[in-house]
Amino acid sequence: MKIENSAISDLTTIFELYDAATRYQIEKKIVTTWPKFNEKMVENEIAENRQFKLLIDNQIACVWAITFSDPEIWQERDNDSSIYIHRIATNSNFRGQNFVKIIIDWASQYCAEHNKKFIRMDTTGENTKLIAHYTNSGFDFLGLSQLTETTNLPAHYHNALVCLFEIKL
Repeated sequence: MKIENSAISDLTTIFELYDAATRYQIEKKIVTTWPKFNEKMVENEIAENRQFKLLIDNQIACVWAITFSDPEIWQERDNDSSIYIHRIATNSNFRGQNFVKIIIDWASQYCAEHNKKFIRMDTTGENTKLIAHYTNSGFDFLGLSQLTETTNLPAHYHNALVCLFEIKL
């Protein structure tokens, strides 16, 4: 198992994982499902080394992206001492292996190397199973927040209620 930056050559697989995650959200009747994400947004994340993949036996088992600022979601809590994890999508062949804990371990090391003090994450809607999963994985659940300024965010955030999660290092 290894973690590395995603490459442009991974773009098709990344979008296949996003599509599979959306189908899974629909199947499980998740509160809010992912929209089609903007390809340019993901290309920019790759170019800026903010899109990552977890490889198992040379297969992409999981992908996620990070950002260093998230003011539309975190509002007055946004700060430059944090990394914000977005769009964790798992290959269905590898589901159930608790990649969130592996991502937390990776993020903790990343934060130590880049002088960051918080790992943060959000999810749209009040998904009680996901809240339990993230808190069992080590995140503190900070509660729900109603988003207001969402123009620059993907469609599933527009006027959404979000759950905020944080690990203080």
